Formats: sequence, C-alpha cells, structure tokens
Amino acid sequence: MAILSKEDYIREKDELNFHNYRYHTLEQPLIADAEFDRLLAELREIETAHPDWVAPDSPTQRVGSVLSDKFARVSHPRPVLSLANAFDAEDIRAWFDRIKKIDPDIDRDGFVMEAKIDGLTVVLTYENGNLTRGVTRGNGLVGEDITANIRTIRSVPLKIPLDSADSEIPQTLVVRGEVFIENDDFEELNETLIRNGEKTYLNPRNTASGSLRQLNPAVTASRPLKILIYQILDASDENAIPQSQNERCRYLARLGFPTLKESQFCATIGDVIANISAWKKIRETLRFDIDGVVIKVNNLSRAQALGFVGKDPRGAIALKFPARETITKLIDIGINVGRTGVLTPYAIMEAVEVGGVVVRQATLHNFDFIRDRDIRIGDDILIKRAGDVIPYVVASIGDKRDGSQTPYDPPACCPSCGEPVEAIPGEVAVYCINSRCPAQLVRNVEHFASRGAMEIEGLGIKIVEQLCSSGLVADYADLYQLTANQLLELPGFAEKKAENLIASITATKTRPLSRLINALGIRNVGEINAVSLAARFGSLGNLSAAAQDELTEIDGVGSTMAEAIVDWFANERNRRILEKLIASGVNPTQEIQTSEPLSSDLPLAGKTVVVTGTLQNFSREEIKALIRRNGGKTSESVSARTAFVIAGDKAGSKRDKAAKLAIPILSESDFLNDYPDLR
Repeated sequence: MAILSKEDYIREKDELNFHNYRYHTLEQPLIADAEFDRLLAELREIETAHPDWVAPDSPTQRVGSVLSDKFARVSHPRPVLSLANAFDAEDIRAWFDRIKKIDPDIDRDGFVMEAKIDGLTVVLTYENGNLTRGVTRGNGLVGEDITANIRTIRSVPLKIPLDSADSEIPQTLVVRGEVFIENDDFEELNETLIRNGEKTYLNPRNTASGSLRQLNPAVTASRPLKILIYQILDASDENAIPQSQNERCRYLARLGFPTLKESQFCATIGDVIANISAWKKIRETLRFDIDGVVIKVNNLSRAQALGFVGKDPRGAIALKFPARETITKLIDIGINVGRTGVLTPYAIMEAVEVGGVVVRQATLHNFDFIRDRDIRIGDDILIKRAGDVIPYVVASIGDKRDGSQTPYDPPACCPSCGEPVEAIPGEVAVYCINSRCPAQLVRNVEHFASRGAMEIEGLGIKIVEQLCSSGLVADYADLYQLTANQLLELPGFAEKKAENLIASITATKTRPLSRLINALGIRNVGEINAVSLAARFGSLGNLSAAAQDELTEIDGVGSTMAEAIVDWFANERNRRILEKLIASGVNPTQEIQTSEPLSSDLPLAGKTVVVTGTLQNFSREEIKALIRRNGGKTSESVSARTAFVIAGDKAGSKRDKAAKLAIPILSESDFLNDYPDLR
C-alpha cells in the first residue's frame, strides 16, 4: 500500500481505533472482521517501513480492546495475550522454522491444535476451589469485573473440583476461556427480539459480548451463553498442574470445567499441516462459530522460553480461516419463482469475497425477513456463507445509512407472468397461482426430471430451459411426446445426444409409483410422503379420488398436505397432464399396503428412523427401503418419536437435534451390527 505522508498513517490508525470502539465497546461493528484484519495488516506494513511513526495509541500496540467505564477494573495476574496470525500452510511452516532456530528441540513433545472460538475471552479466578472473580480480557493487562454476570452462565463451575479424583488443587487457580453462543440459540434469540419489537444482533460473537457486559445480571442470565476453558493462566502451585497443553486440558476437564473437545495432538509440524484441511471440514460440523485453529507448542516450559515478538508469544500461532461473514452493498432485490409458485427474494450485491468465493447474490429468505429486519435497497448488509451453503443475508447495517436507501415493497404481481400473487393464511410464502407461469414451468420440468423424481439422465436445467422456451414442452407430460428430429432443431443437439435423451425419457416409464407421485410437484409432498401415498393407494387413479380425511390417516400427512393433494388433483390443467402421462404409458401401480400391522417379528417393527449425512454402503433410497422392508418407518425430521438416527459423513442439524433430545445416534456400521438380521 502506498502511503504518501504521516498524515495518511494517522488517518488509518484513527479509523482502526474507531472500528475497535464500535466492535468491542458498543458491540455494533460497521465493517466485517476480514476487512478489519486487512486494514490492521496494512497498518503493520506501514509501521514496519516507518518505525518512527508508530504512535502509542496505534491498534498494533494494543493487547486487547477498549475498556468500558461501566465496570470496576481488575488487573490480570499475567498478561492475557493475543496471537500472531497465519493464513496458510506456508505461514505455519515459516513460524515453525523461526522457533526451531531458537530451540532446536521445540518439537520434541509435539503440538496441539485447538478450535479458535469466535467469542469473548474471560478470565476466571478460583480461591480454595470457589469461583471468586470473573473478568473480561479488556486490554490484556486490565479487564472489567463481570463476576455477577459470569455466575449466571450455567456451564461455569461455581466450585471445583466437581466429582473429580483431583482433590488436590492449587489454592489459587486462574483459568482462561471463551464465552460464546451457539448458532441455533443465536437465531432463536434474534427471532424473540423481533417478536418483541427489539433490535437484533448481527452475529453470535457480539451477542455474547453484549450479554456479558450487562449492568443487570438478570439480562445476562436470560441469554443462552456457554463457556469453554482452554488455558491455565496462573496457579499458586505450578508443580500441582501438568506441564503440557494436552495434559492441562485433560486436567481442566477432570476438575469439572467444560473444555474444548475440538482439540488434536500432533507429533510433528508435518502432522499439523496435514490436518489443516480436516479442520476446515470440522468447522462446518460445529454448533458454534470458529474463525480458525490455534497451534500451540505442547511443552509449555519450552513455549514460554521462546519469549515474544512484540505482544505476541512465539509459542503459539492462530491459523485464520477465510471469513464466513463480510459486509457489502445491496444494489437491488431480485425474485425467483419456484416450481410451486413460491416467490423467493434474493439480494443483488456488489461483488465480494466470502468463504473464499466471490459472490454477487445471496438469499434473503422471504419477504417477512426483509420487513422484520428493515432491509433497504442501498443498505450495507452483512452476509454469511458456511461450507457449500448458498450465501445468505444476516442483517443490514442501519448505522451506515445516509438517507439514500429506499424501503422495499413486496411485489403485487409475479415478475415472470405478471399475474397477481397470493398469500396463504398461516404461511410466510407468497405464491403465483398461475399454473401457466413460464418460471414455474421450467422449475416443474426440472423437478420432474430430478434424481429423487423420474431421474431423466441428461436433462439438466439448461436443456429444460431450451425445451420450454422453444415451445416443445408446455408441461412435463410433453417430454414423452418429444422426438429426436425435434431435438435436432435445437442448438447444441447432435444425433447421438438427441437419441440418448429420448432413450432416457422413455426409460422412466417404468419408474415406481412413488417416484412419479414425487415428480408431480404437489406442494409439500416429498420423497418420504410419496412412498407412503403409493403404498396406501396403489395408483394415481386411487390417489386422485382420495378424500382429505383419508389422506390425513396416513402417518406424516397433515391437514395442510392433504388439502394440497386434493387441490392438485381437482385442478383441471393437472388432470389433463395426468391424462397425457397415462396416454404416453406412464401409469405405474403397486400393491396396496393393507391396514394390518406389520409383523412384530421384523427387526425394525414400530421404529421411526431418521437418516442424515452420506453413507458408505447405501444410497439414501436404498437405506430407506431397507428400513421399510424390515418394519420400520423413515422420517425427514427428528422428534421425540424418533427411535434412532443413522448419521453418515457431514451429518448436520439433525444429528445435533438428536443429541439434544438424547435420541441414540448410530453410525452406519453401528446400525448394521445392532440389526444383523435385516433382509
């Protein structure tokens, strides 16, 4: 970065101090963490080139954050230090090479990798096993006394040890931890604030910080705060505690502290580097936010002997992950029309990098979300991207408005066909009810051809758009009337490609009835319900004649779904589509399931099972079919009626909910071992 003068340096320094104040004191950030880190790195670069410019109030000279005047100030027994940052494996290797020169045996006892929780650092003091003080990190030397608030956090032990063999503990023990809020709890809290007409929080980190620094402890107690302890900062008897990081964490757990389960011992720096990619995957499975992983020299005596570089200890380093949140400008709001006519708004933004990907669009959920969070065109907005999930808008930054922003009015008409839209009582969604809507047509045909439905090989969204825009397909039944000669008239089709697509379409005439029911695109009817409907009615004719009360007798079919099914078959255009399908030879049937209960001798009789994640030996359909053959039922949601959950790779919220409800969670191998008689 080119700095023209010392005045430019001072302006950048003051800007960073302002953002520090907004973030740490007001808990109302105006820029994303990644942007702050970028500006701070620039400031360091300037100060390296011009060391005589370095001012005492530079953020690079600060250990922690600005202290609030709301609480009494307390000096820490030892500095509560931050860490230098690394951003890739090359930086980690360079850090290791530097400390290896100072101590050639620095890696003799290995390293520990720990999740870097994105929360608020606190310091807890125990005297004779009793919690006597809780303090924020503050500026690293002096913190704010928030003892009364700390005591409201249920996971904080008020006395140690708890049910532990370590009855001999130091008279004084000072530990360091991180207070945070889990993502699901954060979303629930914001929804409550919206219902109460209160201002929402931007992210879990600032929510935790604001909750801990309340003058009224009752407010803190009402917030879903949790804590994890990961460091012994000081002890009156150093010989009474382990001298390595991994042993200290086990010691803390034995005393009754909640500790980081997300930690890993690595024998060599090569193992550390090899595990970086695994930690990025672990990040996506956690219930709370982490912004990186901390790598520590395991031998704490050697780590301490390495000393410091400025304010950063040499014995540890923080590997920062690509930011999952950033701030950009909302240029406009677009609308997608789904296959069932649902209008879904999305943000059109200034291009920005988030989670390592450049994005220009993000999900806005629904129109109520825009209204409740007062999101306006022209706003600076906070967006988030986790894993492979589509980026979504979290909130607008109202404090950055200059008067040019305009409120958003939901559309009265469908942007695709121009017909009036309707809101269904009790639902958030807004619908276009024009069955001839061009946007719905494309989505309907795409769904009909998708893997969980008729699975027409080679019929992707681009070809669907071609077929619909050309007029060859006015509904999905028209697919079965297509000829190779018609396809050859379309751009991109050669003889072989046309013949293969016609063959793929023809092959789907033998798909099971449940696949066809799912393919019809009836609102709220998915793969699981389609299987139940096929088993109960046996044919499209029987299903089309079913009354609403007959439908609600089926497990998993509620009144809303039953009404949608009856309405779909009552629609004249849908009936014509069915007639065309039947005339084309698409009319599968299957044996109707009797109302007699399944044999109690079947291994899974009476059990409802949820499958989540990717399995090694089964596709999703295969494992569900196996469960049903053996007397069980499958469900897409976890509830108190769930017998157990089968969790594969990348199992997410369903696994978490099962854990909260104390429902057994089985791996694929556990399931097969527990039920060896499956047929």
